[in-house]
Amino acid sequence: MKGRNIIFIILAIIIADQALKFHIKLNYASGEEHKIIGNWFRLHFVENEGMAWGWKFGGGFGKIALTLFRLVAVIWGSFLIRDFIRKQYHKGFIICAGLIYAGALGNLIDSMFYGIIFDTSFNPDTFENAQVVAKAFTGTHYGTFLHGKVVDMLYFPIISHAHFPSWFPIWGGEEFEFFRPVFNIADASISFGVITILVFQNRFFKKHQEQTPATVETDTVVDDNNQVS
Repeated sequence: MKGRNIIFIILAIIIADQALKFHIKLNYASGEEHKIIGNWFRLHFVENEGMAWGWKFGGGFGKIALTLFRLVAVIWGSFLIRDFIRKQYHKGFIICAGLIYAGALGNLIDSMFYGIIFDTSFNPDTFENAQVVAKAFTGTHYGTFLHGKVVDMLYFPIISHAHFPSWFPIWGGEEFEFFRPVFNIADASISFGVITILVFQNRFFKKHQEQTPATVETDTVVDDNNQVS
């Protein structure tokens, strides 16, 4: 697979991811939600300080540590993908590696720069959502370098307001929702790449079997005086 093809895929994902994030950030108040297709596909604006799918990690210090880890992983990933291409790994594996790389870079951009690009969307006195739409590049900002929040918006509550049967262990009778996480294009890219590698790992990492040396058939009698050439 040619390097420019995987670069195109990575750039396409990053542009789509960042374009949607900017649209949400500049047009939605925190917690705002709009239905796109029925009840099961919605845009729901939330921000998180940590990992993919809204998971958190260790407060302020954890935030910096996670951002720096992402930065190191992205730099390392650049060399890895170049090595995969040079060694002619399976095309599908290289594409999946590119998806994971693009997703990591997409969320890294949020963590590194969003704090200094956007102004605040919460009340600085109570630190509660102020239900206002943020603005970009105004000279004021809600955070500092490496302290940006990751923007999530894709929400697919395929099953909502349902209840576990009364006989169901532990959660019997309680309400449940599927699918609950709110995520972004970068998260989806990472997840799709990882899951595809796990499903098709035998195909991606199948080693080329060494060819058995060809057998030479001859009617010539081989003895001490005759040799087959």
